[in-house]
Amino acid sequence: MNNQDLTKDEIKDLYDTYFYETFKRFDFIAKKGHDAYIVDENGREYLDFMAGIAVNSAGHCNPKVVNAIQEQCKKLMHASNYFYTEPQAKLAKLICDSIGMEKIYFQNSGAEANEVMIKLARKYGKDNFGENRYKIVTARNSFHGRTLGTLAATGQPDTPIQHNYDPLVPGFVYADFNDVESFANACDEDTIAIMVEPVQGEGGVIPATKEFLQGLRKLCDERNMLLLFDEVQTGWGRTGYLMAYMGYGVKPDCVSMAKAMGGGMPIGAMCTSAKLALTFGPGAHGSTFAGNPVACAASYAQIEEIIDSKLSDNSMAKGIYLRDKLKNLPKVKQVRGKGLMIGVEFTEDIATDIKYKAAEEGLLITAVRPAVIRLVPPLNVSTEECDQAYNILEDVVNNI
Repeated sequence: MNNQDLTKDEIKDLYDTYFYETFKRFDFIAKKGHDAYIVDENGREYLDFMAGIAVNSAGHCNPKVVNAIQEQCKKLMHASNYFYTEPQAKLAKLICDSIGMEKIYFQNSGAEANEVMIKLARKYGKDNFGENRYKIVTARNSFHGRTLGTLAATGQPDTPIQHNYDPLVPGFVYADFNDVESFANACDEDTIAIMVEPVQGEGGVIPATKEFLQGLRKLCDERNMLLLFDEVQTGWGRTGYLMAYMGYGVKPDCVSMAKAMGGGMPIGAMCTSAKLALTFGPGAHGSTFAGNPVACAASYAQIEEIIDSKLSDNSMAKGIYLRDKLKNLPKVKQVRGKGLMIGVEFTEDIATDIKYKAAEEGLLITAVRPAVIRLVPPLNVSTEECDQAYNILEDVVNNI
């Protein structure tokens, strides 16, 4: 294959020939990205309120992130975890110091970060309380990933997410989100942990209440259980705080992260409190690419940009502004969320239609439920871009 750009039809033919298609793609080629925009093969710009599914929180191709990647690629692109590397060490300190955690383990994605968090909880339970202490209670309508472990943790039985992947990994029990009593009743003497998202993303953008998360913290303390937060989507400024738990006054024993932390590079992590520091030792877990120098350099630049530019504050302010505007859309039942993690529920099952018609008009969003669209724009989004997104949505919904 030569170095000339392929045509749109040639690219689509290659996908049809070689790909297992598990996504219904938009009908354009994403050629470039800058700030809050994706540019297609014809030079048309799309306002990206998907942000790479909550990844590009400092915008597409943020200059600081790009420069960090370029500079690191000149020095060392990969080494393996048998070596000390400076990008990994610096990133570990930045993350732990910024969010008040003590230990970190890098991974390559959100699903992997959740997988290692599950493994850590099970090992901690067996090491400290006996062979049977391994169960984890998660929330109905949660989403934790698509590995076999995180798939079982995901509280969506009888959906395509879990269909025909049985038998699922045992040891997971589901309870009702925002209901402490339901979680308490789901725990038994073999339960070692509770695992929840502070805001359910794929479940419809449903924020936890403060009473719920504080109640889970109290329940876990009373029963010698671990509290695990999946912040793969909510982490790094998305909800108006560096990590969502900071806005609830609750510190988990372990938190996972990914998406926004890499600025577009694949990276995830699990951070823990000091009491879990001795749970993993040599051979207990491993990964070839986790903590890759280039990914770590990109992550350091991305997180530094989020902190230095106070993007959490902008997320809080613009989130309030945008949610208030979205309440004026036709056919709206409810607008909910925290910061710039926003769900709009309609009175009809029109979310998928809105998603694809909005793309035709130059706005990219996702549909997470038949009646719910999700907006997760870059955290440095402007008021004018929020207005532009609203105007497109208003026109689209009026014509459905």
